[in-house]
Amino acid sequence: MIFDVLTLFPEMIDNYCGYSILKRAVENNVLQVNTINPRDFTLDKHKKVDDTPYGGGAGMVLMAQPYVDAYESVKKQENSITVMLSPQGTPLDDKLVNDLTKYDQIVMLCGHYEGFDERIRDIIKPMEISIGDFVLTGGELPALCLIDAVSRKIEGTLGKIESADEDSFSNGLLEYPQYTKPREYRGLKVPEVLLNGNHKEINEFRMQESLKRTKIKRPDLYSAYIEKISK
Repeated sequence: MIFDVLTLFPEMIDNYCGYSILKRAVENNVLQVNTINPRDFTLDKHKKVDDTPYGGGAGMVLMAQPYVDAYESVKKQENSITVMLSPQGTPLDDKLVNDLTKYDQIVMLCGHYEGFDERIRDIIKPMEISIGDFVLTGGELPALCLIDAVSRKIEGTLGKIESADEDSFSNGLLEYPQYTKPREYRGLKVPEVLLNGNHKEINEFRMQESLKRTKIKRPDLYSAYIEKISK
């Protein structure tokens, strides 16, 4: 999987991807993360990428020329998708993450300030994705959320692909509770069923715990799951 990220702050992307699981995946050529700075494509000596909005209003708007030129400099794979990180976009969820793993390349546009000149959308025609109904100062954090979530689904990123298969939302439910050593801590014990080596009982216990946890914490997901299995 190739991630090409258009950002005014490439260090934010590079630093995050330089640690832990993502770093290992990059080193093993499972992932490739490239950053492209629109400032490198400006036509004036001051590297200006924003200006005041026509019609008035607060803040600055990102100019079309640097972003479109930066985007067009990216070599596109045949199986590629372009994403604009925007609070106006489709909410990012596990189903959308799974859909994105079908591509070989994701090109991402990170906004800033008051947003993009509308002609960037008109020319590039990206898919817009949001990570929630709130506004951030830039698109870098949403881009990193997308990179991390998609990368976990790519075989070779995690130690075992099953690790992603058992995450919350993967089957429509929240993940069951996890325990590790010691067996007892401050009077709290690991459930005995997890210690008996009976995988059938362990799986049944975990499923019941997932159902219980989802019903309490996310009744919307629980209702959708019950409706799905009842059909």
